[in-house]
Amino acid sequence: MYELMIELDSNGKKPLYEQIYEYIKREIQEGKLPFHNKLPSTRILAKNLQISRSTVDLAYEQLVSEGYILPVACKGYYVCQIEGLYHINKTKEMNAYDIEKKQENIQYDFTPNGIDTENFPYSIWRKIMKNTLMEDNRELFQLGFPLGEPNLRATISTYLHQARGVNCSPSQIILGAGNDYLLMILSQIIGTNHIIAMEDPTYKQAYKTFCNLKIRVNCIGLDKDGMNVEQLEATDSNIAYVMPSHQFPLGIIMPIKRRMELLNWASKRENRYIIEDDYDSEFRYIGKPIPSLQGYDVNDKVIYMGTFSKSIAPAIRVSYMVLPQNLIKDYYQKGFYASTVSKIDQTILNTFINQGYYERHLNKMRATYKNKHDILLNELKRIKNIISITGENAGVHVLANFPKEVKESLLIEKAKQQNVGVYGLSDYYIKDDRHENTTILLGYASLAEKDIKEAVDRLRNAWEF
Repeated sequence: MYELMIELDSNGKKPLYEQIYEYIKREIQEGKLPFHNKLPSTRILAKNLQISRSTVDLAYEQLVSEGYILPVACKGYYVCQIEGLYHINKTKEMNAYDIEKKQENIQYDFTPNGIDTENFPYSIWRKIMKNTLMEDNRELFQLGFPLGEPNLRATISTYLHQARGVNCSPSQIILGAGNDYLLMILSQIIGTNHIIAMEDPTYKQAYKTFCNLKIRVNCIGLDKDGMNVEQLEATDSNIAYVMPSHQFPLGIIMPIKRRMELLNWASKRENRYIIEDDYDSEFRYIGKPIPSLQGYDVNDKVIYMGTFSKSIAPAIRVSYMVLPQNLIKDYYQKGFYASTVSKIDQTILNTFINQGYYERHLNKMRATYKNKHDILLNELKRIKNIISITGENAGVHVLANFPKEVKESLLIEKAKQQNVGVYGLSDYYIKDDRHENTTILLGYASLAEKDIKEAVDRLRNAWEF
């Protein structure tokens, strides 16, 4: 059994359980805690660190859920085998460390990729996790179904139909640890000789994934209704990647007329498809939720993708893809990958949804984000340099638009001098020549309500020049 020399910062920003979790995870990734070695019991570690046992329990449970350690009944916790599955390049690790050090001065971070972790239902998740592991079900530690566990896929199928108007059977759903993995699976099914049209600006991670898969990408401009179908028709693209319910980063909500135009474009040729990325449709503040594009599809042309990263937490690492019937047949013929989401995590998530906790959590987060949204918009009215706010009807970020003569880089640097992190729209463009206006993204999910006013006060000091 290894002793863990953990130095905790009781006055730090990170909770103690998170410091323990990150220390052990790093030790395992770097090979300093080898496979099958036993960790100290939660009681012993808590005593050594002079903290509560529940704090250590929480850290260990997170490591179990991510597959770094394994609980063995009556024996304790052991390091899992990850060699060959996870490798950290030392140079990259140092670069990541340097970036983290640079961010230390950012006291208020308006990242558009954040979530509210304060309101995560830790006690509920912990209870479900404990109950799941106490059942002594050895099947949970076996490889599961390649598409994902049938009961969770059935649960997601029901949820998608009720909440998003998606029409699908559980057999059409593939689960994976993130959209990147699912896009890789999709490329294995349909091949890489397709040409994908992407909105510009867009979600750059998807663009990078397509490039890494050697798939050619055409950039299509956006108008007030989303992807310009006339521009799309003029290209040789046969797959369109869109975010119709809440385009990232511009926040455009695609109206029904434009959706029908897209579906009509896809129906004209046999090998045309639409990838619908429905990444954060749960959060809408004006009117009713916008139904999915897939729900209008009568020709089996829409590949629907979603995730629990925004609605629950990024660490859950559960995304889902709904394939048209003809493509799911191709998957069964070509598919050979094991599921990248553990059966334990899938079981926990399925219980979380089926017992009503997910719906209650969503309702709570909608109210929380709506409050933060309203506070931010009210405070931004005091910054005279901003000429307009857009993208405010849904999601967890807004766009602050400035006069063209104001330089984006200057706005970011002035904010940084006030220890506030903001992000320019130019980072999300594929083609630099498309970027004309000066726009800053302000994500509010990870900021506490009480901090938003102070953060905007600092931006006002920084930007009124």
